[in-house]
Amino acid sequence: MQPWEHREADRQLLELSTTQTLATSGRPEGGLRNEQRLVKEVIEMLVFIVVLFFLVRGVVQNFLIEGMSMEPTLHDGQFILVNKLAYTHFDLQAPERFVTDDPQTPRDVVFPFGLPKYGDIVVFEYPNDISKDYIKRVIGLPGDQVAIRDGVVFVNGQQLAEPYLNGAPTYCQFNELCNAGEIVVPPGNLFVMGDNRENSSDSREWGMLPFDRIVGKAWFVYWPTESMGPIEHFDPLLFQ
Repeated sequence: MQPWEHREADRQLLELSTTQTLATSGRPEGGLRNEQRLVKEVIEMLVFIVVLFFLVRGVVQNFLIEGMSMEPTLHDGQFILVNKLAYTHFDLQAPERFVTDDPQTPRDVVFPFGLPKYGDIVVFEYPNDISKDYIKRVIGLPGDQVAIRDGVVFVNGQQLAEPYLNGAPTYCQFNELCNAGEIVVPPGNLFVMGDNRENSSDSREWGMLPFDRIVGKAWFVYWPTESMGPIEHFDPLLFQ
């Protein structure tokens, strides 16, 4: 073989080697980039779902009605949504109390979306066992004088109109707080009762509900579907 033939053969071998290298290395790099992009998109989607979940949980919470204390308004086995923003509140003195380590610093609580109102149905942590959630209707606000006489509820001397009771009377048992006479609701607390007055553990029995124990305002029934719809809140002082 002549010298120039050797050079031509070497050149052809070099071109073949280069072509094979590009063929074997080019495709995997492209596939790797696609896989990396896919993994990145999946991670971003998971992060978005987690953030969205906690945002929603911070605003709305589901709640299962257990028992008959809110009959005939709400029923055992219903699932409802609770608006947790409705009674969001902040203590403006909390930072000062933390810095000075002075528990005697007076509280300055602000409710940016408003205080609970008469007739609101609220979900809260049971004051005597915060592992349990209760649902009741607001009857008395801070400073109110609540009395139960002859099967009727009075707030500040005014008889309540409570059509949601379907005519059922309200009584105090001999061992309940309200049996001692008129009750004054202290600051930062509510007086609450279930609509099924004959079968409800409420402020008549265990006392006042502190604002700090409120989870939110009952908002919407979503199950079962035949009872789906917004929950009506009735002010018993307005409808006389």
